[in-house]
Amino acid sequence: MQVERLEEPAGKAVPETAQRAVPRHVAVIMDGNGRWAAARRLPRLAGHRAGAQAVRRCIQAAIQNKVGWLTLYAFSSENWRRPAEEVTDLTGLLRHYLRHELAELHREGVRLRVIGERERFDRDMCREFERAERITAGNTRLNLMVALSYGGRSDILRATVAIAEAVRDGRLDPAQLDEQQFGRFLYTDGIPDPDLMVRTSGEFRLSNFLLWQAAYAELVFLDVLWPDFGPTHFAEALDTYARRERRFGARPG
Repeated sequence: MQVERLEEPAGKAVPETAQRAVPRHVAVIMDGNGRWAAARRLPRLAGHRAGAQAVRRCIQAAIQNKVGWLTLYAFSSENWRRPAEEVTDLTGLLRHYLRHELAELHREGVRLRVIGERERFDRDMCREFERAERITAGNTRLNLMVALSYGGRSDILRATVAIAEAVRDGRLDPAQLDEQQFGRFLYTDGIPDPDLMVRTSGEFRLSNFLLWQAAYAELVFLDVLWPDFGPTHFAEALDTYARRERRFGARPG
């Protein structure tokens, strides 16, 4: 697995995409909202609001580059440990986004799905999730997964418990269990594994995101805070991906 850190040259044009290999599924760890706000002496909520604008740019870039699947790490299971005021701000911003951006996502042909422990949100928020998924269910231009209250370890643990229960109840023969079967018990059942994982803010961590699914993902770390993320950064990450030789453990030819 190769790792590359990128910085965006000022004023660089968006690269042409016609001849390059485009990943089927891009996953993004959106990091840096707090530092962006602190650098401007603004409250953290201002950083999260600016980050929501970057989400719009990222979705548009995915559509323009004909990426079929996009997963955004919006709220981790560990984020519940943040100060109560910040958690309230984050969930309120999420509710506002779902209510005010859904029509535009639908017009753009985006299918929205939520992965993670949605039951940890209040009933009103869960209804918003269900409404957004129902309205966009028939869209095919872009499959957008938003990871909320998601953690890779808890995803694997949850799947393991479900498998143990299936074996106990006689619904699953453990001798027949393989990686494909295991994947059906994860939140991402039916979703292809990410080909490319991008993290912003210059940090070099997966932060408990899609640990099982990212086993063979190409990793790109960008030296840009999430609120400053734009289509050129997305294109640079795709160019880096296109230059990689993906061998999936096989010896080079």
